[in-house]
Amino acid sequence: QVELEESGGGLVQAGDSLTLSCTVSGRTLSAIVLGWFRQAPGREREFLAASTWNNVVPYYADSVKGRFTISRDNAKNLLYLRMNNLKAEDTAVYYCTSSTTYWTGRSFEMPQNYDFWGQGTQVTVAS
Repeated sequence: QVELEESGGGLVQAGDSLTLSCTVSGRTLSAIVLGWFRQAPGREREFLAASTWNNVVPYYADSVKGRFTISRDNAKNLLYLRMNNLKAEDTAVYYCTSSTTYWTGRSFEMPQNYDFWGQGTQVTVAS
């Protein structure tokens, strides 16, 4: 079992930056892949970024590549998502997730490939 808890969400203005954090606990060594998704009202859960345990080049959704940066601190069991130049359409609940399987390529983007999820943190971007 892996427990995930997001923090750092809130209300920001368009153009601002925000960093989300995810605390990973429990069987942390089994968290081979850590990732971020988001879900806006009335929309499906959307993949954003994923990082493997050995911090090999992270994988990003095309929609956020260049604006969002994922990073992890394995020593502190923390995962981060740095979001720059936020837009109103980035408003959503942001979720941290983990997988016990080493995925590659497009497999990162499928929410069904992840085993554990946090409760989410709300990010609201005012235009």
